[in-house]
Amino acid sequence: MLLANQSAAITGSSRGIGRAIAIRMAQEGAKVIVNGTDESRVQAVVQEIRQSGGIAVGVAESVGTMDGGAKIISTAIQQFGRIDILVNNAGIIRDKIAHKLSEEDWDAVVDTHLKGTFTCTRAALPSMREHKHGCIINMTSTAGLHGTVGQLNYSAAKAGILGMTWTLALELENYGISVNAIAPAALTDMTLPYVERARRDAASTGQSFNDDYWKLGTPEEAAELAVALSLPQSRGITGAVFSVNGGDIGLWERPQHHSLASRKVEAWDAVEIFKQALTNIT
Repeated sequence: MLLANQSAAITGSSRGIGRAIAIRMAQEGAKVIVNGTDESRVQAVVQEIRQSGGIAVGVAESVGTMDGGAKIISTAIQQFGRIDILVNNAGIIRDKIAHKLSEEDWDAVVDTHLKGTFTCTRAALPSMREHKHGCIINMTSTAGLHGTVGQLNYSAAKAGILGMTWTLALELENYGISVNAIAPAALTDMTLPYVERARRDAASTGQSFNDDYWKLGTPEEAAELAVALSLPQSRGITGAVFSVNGGDIGLWERPQHHSLASRKVEAWDAVEIFKQALTNIT
């Protein structure tokens, strides 16, 4: 088995992509922590894994608090001896256009995605650093790379996860811990309503529906990439952001800096800046 004797905690694994990752890792021999906030959903996945011969323990906790993140990781260590793989997958959607977005909707999304990635990572690092071994996979989104209308909270959280991924990769490189991110496009029970809404909106306005953009894969395809990144032979890969969209897997490059103008006088002048640097952008 590819992940024999490995322990893995997958947050938000009671449904969707997280569930697929938990099941797939268990199939490859990993001892799995299944997490979610709905106890019945969590236990359903645990039982599914156990009935297939796998090892799983459920933790019904929110990743949005330090205590919740600590409970998820401490359970993995107590049950399995240590934590080898952490998949920060937990997430929710509260989509609204910016001027209609409430503080409650902002906090709910940012706390689950961004803070949740921190709470679990922070709890896992002492064990991973001690053993000089570990794999962290953060689930991000193209919304964090180029923005999405109506997803200010979600886009901000996912962009923050990118920064966390790159920083953690630098900090942990000398400890044998790989940190990568996956930006998946998969049709799940959470994403389906939004895809259908986009289709309806396109039809009602007479616009074409961009089938290429909305080409979505399955949770199982995203799970297979997560397993691949968890393999011992993949541990040298770190600080990378991968996309998985149906049959395609890609690599996002980090932002590149381009020089626009060089000051040739004692002080910059706003009009001169516009002429030299901004004319070709507007």
